[in-house]
Amino acid sequence: MDAYTVLARYYDQLTGDVAYEKWADYLQRQFRRHKGEIRTVAELACGTGTLAALLARRGYQVTAVDRSSDMLSQAEQKCRELDVRLLCQDLSRLRLPEQVDAAVCCLDSVNYITRPSLLRQAFRRICQALVPGGLFVFDVKTPAALEGADGQVYLDETEDLFCVWRGEYFPRRRVCGYGIDLFALREDGSWERGGEYHEEYAYTLDELAVWLEQAGFTHIRQFGDRRMTPPREGEQRVFFTAERNG
Repeated sequence: MDAYTVLARYYDQLTGDVAYEKWADYLQRQFRRHKGEIRTVAELACGTGTLAALLARRGYQVTAVDRSSDMLSQAEQKCRELDVRLLCQDLSRLRLPEQVDAAVCCLDSVNYITRPSLLRQAFRRICQALVPGGLFVFDVKTPAALEGADGQVYLDETEDLFCVWRGEYFPRRRVCGYGIDLFALREDGSWERGGEYHEEYAYTLDELAVWLEQAGFTHIRQFGDRRMTPPREGEQRVFFTAERNG
């Protein structure tokens, strides 16, 4: 089953611990240090639109893009009264109606592109979607983080929802797979079971930097997890910023 179909209905319940306000704060810090003014933002792999809605409330014109129509259905309800345009597109085929000042891709969504050739194509498309000098900000889980998920079991539980994630790392493929079982309480008191399978690719920081440069980006920088300083040894999440040449 495709990722984020069954899970879309319950995604917000299961991610209540994600500090979206702090993510938005960090993006704005990167926007402010950028030399150009940022008014228009593309949020790529936007999911259910929580971050897109926050950015819109902070005054940005937002184009929110995701390949999952189920996730976008949730985002539409959340962003209905805001200056947010929703597009259902795969990032490797990204085509925005007009160029934007900045593009962001958060919560290790880049790792979900599990074919390097498609990620390189996505980088090229994102570069083309930016105005000259425009800013691209994204984060990735590091290989250390994904390798460390091997054999791990993660539980999320509410009164009417139970979710089990099981991680398995495949070194030859450089992929971490997550088998997900969902149990949701129906109105009649019975339980409904659903499942999905997700994969994330363990990209090295060096290869990402090379592919960004090849795609047309310059001023490529790396940062620690929501910090404005370089990543530390063994960092689990790293942020990149890059500017479109021009």
